[in-house]
Formats: sequence, structure tokens, C-alpha cells
Amino acid sequence: MAIATFFFGALMVFFIIMWFWLLITVIGDLFSRDDIGGFAKVLWIIFLVFLPYLGVFAYLLTQSAGMAGRSRHAAVEARDSIRSFVGFSAADELEKLDRLKAGGSLTAEEHARLRAKVLAQ
Repeated sequence: MAIATFFFGALMVFFIIMWFWLLITVIGDLFSRDDIGGFAKVLWIIFLVFLPYLGVFAYLLTQSAGMAGRSRHAAVEARDSIRSFVGFSAADELEKLDRLKAGGSLTAEEHARLRAKVLAQ
């Protein structure tokens, strides 16, 4: 009987964690949206506070496609931002030059000139 109680408790902990994760995801998506105004956000928050389970499931059912698109867009923006800040390493650039030379897109002189330019940076 003790093992059944343990598994039931573990299952309940899992569902509670999953519930809070869904709630935080919905609230985060709601506040990051630019396509709806403040009044609509307030209505969703009231719905989430007074009928939390129904509110979360209603939001997920009605806004899930938009959530995926916004999440994807935010990930692409973050990746592009990091790439623009960090840039590429010299090793990456040399590897690209070697591939271009092997593919016949660069002559030996162009390869040597561009390689020297990359190494000078």
C-alpha cells in the first residue's frame, strides 16, 4: 500500500508542476503579445485568476497556433541577436573559405588573399 501512496503522490507532484508550468507559459505569452491591447490582457488575467483551469485551457485552445509562432519568432530574434553580437570565429571563416576553394568557387589566389585577411583580424 505504501508504494501506491508514493506513486500517487509523485503523480500529483508532477501534475502540480505541470500546471504551474502551463500557467506561467500562458501568462508569459499573454504579456509578451503586441497584437492585443491592455483591456484584452486584463480580461484574460481576470479569467485566469477566477477560473484558472478553464482559463488556461481556453487560452491554450484558442491561442496555441499564435503561441507557437510567437515563440519561434522570439527564438529566431534571440539567435540573430547573439550572432550579430558574437559574430563568427576565425576558424569558422577559414572553414568556409576551404569549402569554397574545394568547391571551385574560389581560385588559389583569392583563397590566399581572403585567408590572410581573416588571419589579420
